[in-house]
Parts: sequence; C-alpha cells; structure tokens
Amino acid sequence: MNISRLAKNWRLNLAEVLVIRHGQASFGQDDYDVLSELGHRQAEAVGALLREINWVPDRLVTGTLNRQRDTLSSMGFSEGEEHSGFNEYDFGDLLNARFKGNIPDLVSGDRRAHFRTLRETVFEWQDAAFTGASETYKAFCERVEAARKFATDTDAKRVLVISSGGVIGQMTSVALGADKRHMMNLNLQIKNTAMTRFMFSGPSFSLHEFNATPHFMSQARSELLSYS
Repeated sequence: MNISRLAKNWRLNLAEVLVIRHGQASFGQDDYDVLSELGHRQAEAVGALLREINWVPDRLVTGTLNRQRDTLSSMGFSEGEEHSGFNEYDFGDLLNARFKGNIPDLVSGDRRAHFRTLRETVFEWQDAAFTGASETYKAFCERVEAARKFATDTDAKRVLVISSGGVIGQMTSVALGADKRHMMNLNLQIKNTAMTRFMFSGPSFSLHEFNATPHFMSQARSELLSYS
C-alpha cells in the first residue's frame, strides 16, 4: 500500500469552506444590523486579499442578516445563496430573557461590561438556566449544523460563507470536538472579517485555520482591526 499516494489523493478530494465573520456592525446604535464605515472598509480589505491571492469561490453563501449580506457586497461579490442557520444568535433577546427586560444600563453602553455579561448569559443559556428566550441553545446548535451541511453539500471546491462570531465559534468547537463552553470562548476571540477555514470531503469536516486576518497585517491596514 502506497501511503503517500493515498494521502495525496485524499488531499486532492478535499474541498474548503472559508467562513468570514461580517465587518464591524453598529454597536450601541438603535439598529445593530448595519455595517459601520469601518465595517465596509474591513470587508473591502478582505475582498482585495482574496483577489490578490487568486482565491476564487465556486459558491457564495450568507445568512439573512443585513450585516452579512453587506459584507459580501463590500467584498466585491454578487448576491449569494442564503441560509438562516448562519445568522447570529439574538444576543439582545438572550439578555432580555435573563434580566427579564431590565438590562442594566452599563451592559448596554459599555463594551467591556456588555461582552463580560454576554459571556455569562450564553453560559446560562447553554445550561437552560433561564426561560423566555426565543431560541434554545439546542435549537441554535441544530440550525448551525443544518447550515454547515447546506454549505458543504456541493460539488464546489471553494465555498465562501459570510456569517457571525457565535456561529463560527460553534462550528469550530464542533470540528474540534470541544465541550460547549468553548463555543463562547472562541466567539469572543473572532475579529471582524476574520477568516476561518474548514476542509471537507463527504462527511469529513475539519478545521484548517482559525480567526486569520492577514489583510490587517500591513501598517497601513492595522488600524482596521476590531472585535466588535
């Protein structure tokens, strides 16, 4: 048996799905689901990088959120297919459910306090420690898995997906076989327009690269980096 030949053939049969988090949205505004000016610039930068390295997708997929669609557009691509499984969990709804509609002002206005509280809230959501949320954690996991299968049920070799941090954290956690707490720990690390790459072939699905932002490595573009 020629192991090196088998390995080479296996690699040739692999396809890739590049999942990119949307550009910066409008934190603290009435409508979060709008790209900021910085968000558009971030999307333009990652789109330019893909063209520079001649990474041409065979298939385009987004969730149904405006910030995801607009990221794809600002990257320079036409409208893609949509699957709502790539939408972010509704963090506002989770906070409302946990605090029964009385979210502390500090949580709404201060980024550090917001994300610290959100982390605690997601952990409680995972444990079903409060009721009233429009989506259970189990349902979130199921729709993300359905979206992953949708994106990889294809003959395309290069699939580009625009999604959100929680979804990417969940996909990465499952690919690593990690426990549920890792989903949120990964979620909070993911930068705007960061690239996470998975390889797939049939039922095989594995992580290849996580949270990469080479498009911000130059001094001229380093100011574009953001987490929220």
